[in-house]
Amino acid sequence: MKTISVVSPCYMEEANVENCYRTVKAIFEEHLPEYRLEHIFVDNCSTDETVNILRELAQNDTGVKVVVNSRNFGSYRSAFNGLKFATGDAIVVLLPVDLQDPPELIPEFVKHWENGIEVVAGSRGEREEGFFLRNARRVFYRIVNGLSAFEIPSDVGEFQLVDRKVLDAMLRYNDHYPYIRGIIASCGFKRLIIPYVWVTRKRGISSSNLPIMIDQALNGIFSFTNVPMRLCTLVGFAISILCVVFSLFVMASYFFAPDLIPRGTTTIIVAVVLLSGIQLIFTGMLGEYVTSIHQQVRGGPLVIERETINIEPAINAPQNSGPVG
Repeated sequence: MKTISVVSPCYMEEANVENCYRTVKAIFEEHLPEYRLEHIFVDNCSTDETVNILRELAQNDTGVKVVVNSRNFGSYRSAFNGLKFATGDAIVVLLPVDLQDPPELIPEFVKHWENGIEVVAGSRGEREEGFFLRNARRVFYRIVNGLSAFEIPSDVGEFQLVDRKVLDAMLRYNDHYPYIRGIIASCGFKRLIIPYVWVTRKRGISSSNLPIMIDQALNGIFSFTNVPMRLCTLVGFAISILCVVFSLFVMASYFFAPDLIPRGTTTIIVAVVLLSGIQLIFTGMLGEYVTSIHQQVRGGPLVIERETINIEPAINAPQNSGPVG
């Protein structure tokens, strides 16, 4: 019997975890009875009743595995760390417990996987959310896709089913802040995209806020491309050339057309402020890369687990084969 692993990160989700478990289990019993379900919940140090509910679920069902982090390590680190506990032949990389991504698509994902598709990705073609967030996400996806050296499909998140060999390739990445959808895309393999409607949250309050979303967006931009720094270099050359041309123009005007020479301090102030702003932007981009390098070379564990339930000790050992070139 083949095993399908489903990884569900959670934080302060006491209103959703049991419903998520029962919904996924019912889907497997009705549509995928020939497969064994392994549902891995990764808790990011919740302080409500989430962990107690997960303990009870795991006690009654050995197919439920629970990882409790020692503190909140952020959603991407926590979710990626949870993948190393998956033992399935195919893995649903991330199914949030709020079920905004529809678990009803899992049987269709499995069908395409059995037909030879190694990555079956859901695409959030429609979103039940506000105008600003919906369009901000679309702009972000297009920026990341346009800057990356490989294709990161627009509107595709981490709700994807991947083959075992794809997961093994993903786990070879030694990344202190893994951008999971980018890692999946960079691995390659045969991929199929299925659109769906990303629904609004029915219970509880999302822990995601604007600063977290901006942080994730910057991580996506700077993780898989050097285009921002290359753009800084090109713009710097362009400004330098324009400055030289302007200087030659001023010198020539001094001798041949003195009235064309800019007067007063306004021109100087505008030029200084403009160039200073450009320098600060470029320095900030450089700082993003330097900070990322600094955190990476310091090493240390991706996540520290406080408790694991229904997980064999052998699986709990570190599984890091080094970086992928």
